[in-house]
Amino acid sequence: MPTLPNGKSGPAHRTSLMPPRLPRLSNLILLPHAYLCAVFITSGHSLRYYHTTVSSPDHELPQYTSVGYVDGIQITRYSSDTGQTVPVAHWMERLEPEYWEEETQNNKQAQEASRRNVKIAMSRYNHTAGFHSFQDMYGCELRDDGSTRGYWQFGYGGNDFLTLDTERWVYYPITDQAQVSAQKWNDLKVRVGERAKDYLEKDCIKWLETYMEYGKEELDRKGGSSVKVSSHQSGSTMKLHCQVYGFYPGDVDVNWMKNEKDYILPYEAKHVLPNSDGTYQTRITVEVTPEDGASYFCHVDHSSLNETLIIMLGNIFYSQLILCMAMKAQEKVHDCARLKCK
Repeated sequence: MPTLPNGKSGPAHRTSLMPPRLPRLSNLILLPHAYLCAVFITSGHSLRYYHTTVSSPDHELPQYTSVGYVDGIQITRYSSDTGQTVPVAHWMERLEPEYWEEETQNNKQAQEASRRNVKIAMSRYNHTAGFHSFQDMYGCELRDDGSTRGYWQFGYGGNDFLTLDTERWVYYPITDQAQVSAQKWNDLKVRVGERAKDYLEKDCIKWLETYMEYGKEELDRKGGSSVKVSSHQSGSTMKLHCQVYGFYPGDVDVNWMKNEKDYILPYEAKHVLPNSDGTYQTRITVEVTPEDGASYFCHVDHSSLNETLIIMLGNIFYSQLILCMAMKAQEKVHDCARLKCK
């Protein structure tokens, strides 16, 4: 039977719902950096937790770690090596000692449960030895319009395993090995999803608002953006890059436009990544076929800007012609008329 929040007004709400303390479930995803490379950005504020357990501590990694983030800024950390939950953001130091004592006890209980669950996960995949990881990520968002959203995701060995459907509040198996876990969690006698709903929609939001008040000065700041545009040839096409960095908060909209009217689909998925100083960066790449007279613009929308920032890359056709002529002068090409530079 899962150990869930006891209704008590305290930090236990945020940690006692961790999947390792739920039924005998083999759930999980990769190590912390794998999640951190997929930073989720919302127009508002977010509270997120990442828990990682490894099958063997012999790889210079703690057997269990727990880290918490508000708006992408790390606020807490627990490691099985130290056995203590400690503040990371300076403004979290203002919380009472009782808060940290309770957080430490919560994580110690979760650590023991996670140790058992990683073994269960290994057995589901017929893994008898070796290095394996068990991880979950969960949290909530409070958007600028007052709406909220919660989520809970699990993985094992770097692959998605199980996820919470926040419309029906049931767990959806991603792999065949997750079928048993999903059935147990969705059983009407257990109804883990319903209790997860209660936590994500109430207690998680409550704690997010508490942390927002403690970190108000830092969380409400507006960091300006620096933008760099560049291009390089790839066969008969050109790849255009628009890199935006140093902005805060992390909600940003970056797009390429042709001749100020035609939207260009990105060459790859958009990712917003954290910088070490608490700001963010992103790069949007598109692939185009140069046309005579065409110009390309990078549009950046961010809360620190009074209006859309528009950076013009220039006439790619003309730039490619100059490059081709330079190569011809070096006897590397013989005909620039077709602009293929072959």
